[in-house]
Amino acid sequence: MRLGVLDVGSNTVHLLVMDAHPGARPLPAHSHKAELRLAELLDGAGAIGPEGVDRLIAVVKEALEAAEDKGVEDVLPFATSAVREASNADEVLARVTEATGVRLQVLSGADEARLTFLAARRWFGWSAGKLLVLDIGGGSLEIAYGMDEEPDAAVSLPLGAGRLTGSWLLGDPPDPAEVRALRRHVRAEIARSVGDFSRHGAPDHVVATSKTFKQLARITGAARSAEGPYVERRLTRRALGEWVPKLAAMTTEERADLPGVSEGRAGQLPAGALVAEAALDLFGVEQLEICPWALREGVILRRLDHLPT
Repeated sequence: MRLGVLDVGSNTVHLLVMDAHPGARPLPAHSHKAELRLAELLDGAGAIGPEGVDRLIAVVKEALEAAEDKGVEDVLPFATSAVREASNADEVLARVTEATGVRLQVLSGADEARLTFLAARRWFGWSAGKLLVLDIGGGSLEIAYGMDEEPDAAVSLPLGAGRLTGSWLLGDPPDPAEVRALRRHVRAEIARSVGDFSRHGAPDHVVATSKTFKQLARITGAARSAEGPYVERRLTRRALGEWVPKLAAMTTEERADLPGVSEGRAGQLPAGALVAEAALDLFGVEQLEICPWALREGVILRRLDHLPT
C-alpha cells in the first residue's frame, strides 16, 4: 500500500510518501516539503497567531493535494513540539481539522524519541547491539537508548536548533557572549539527563538522525546525499569541535554556502552544532553514524506493525 506521513514540525511541514507493506522495507516514493517555521511564529504568550494558523492550514491543504496526486491510500498526520507547546494548541488543532479534515496527532516528546529509536533499530538491525540515538529537531532534542525496539530510556529536552536560535542567538553572526551563554545552558540541560542513561551501560553503537546532524556530518567531510542512503556517514567529536567556533563566527549567508547546508537551516546551524557537541561530549561519544531513517519512518513502521499480515 502507499502511505503518506504528514509531519508538522517546528521548521517544516513535510509529506513523505512511501510504498510499504508488513514485513517489507518501506520505499520512499515522493517528498513534499514546505518551510513554515512554526516555532518562530509564536507570540509573546506562546500562541500561534492567526497568520501562522492560516499558513499552517494552507500548507496542510497543499500536502493533501500532493498525497492525492500520488495515489496515497492513507495519510498519517502528526505534529511535534511547535504545536504541542503552543498555548493555543487545542484551538489550532480544531482550526486545522475544520478547514482540512485532518486530525493531527500531537506526539509527546517521549513518543518522538521512541519512534525515532524504532526507525534506527530497524535500519541498523539487532547486530548493532545497544543503541544510543540522538535527534535534534527545530524545537527539541530527543535521546533514546536501548537493546530492543522499545528503548530502555528516552527523553525529550527543549533544545531544538530553531528554538535556541530564536531565544539565544540574536545577532548575525551571534555575539560571542550569546554563544558562550547558550553553550552553558545547553550543557546544563543535557547533563541533568546523562545519569538516566549511563546506568544502563555504554552503548555499542551511537547514531544520529535529523537534518542538523546530516548537515554537520556533510560539512565535516561526509558523503553527499546524492550518493544514496546506504553510504556510511560519520560525525566525529573532534571534527565537530573544530567547526563549532567557525559556524558561530559566520553569517547566515556564509553558512548557506557550505556543502550540504540549506539556506533555510543555515541560521540555526550554530545552535544545532552546540547541542550536538554537548551531547557527544557529555555522553563520552567520539564518533557517531548518521541514520537515514528517523521519526517519519518510525511512524510508518509502527503503523505497519499493527496491520494484519
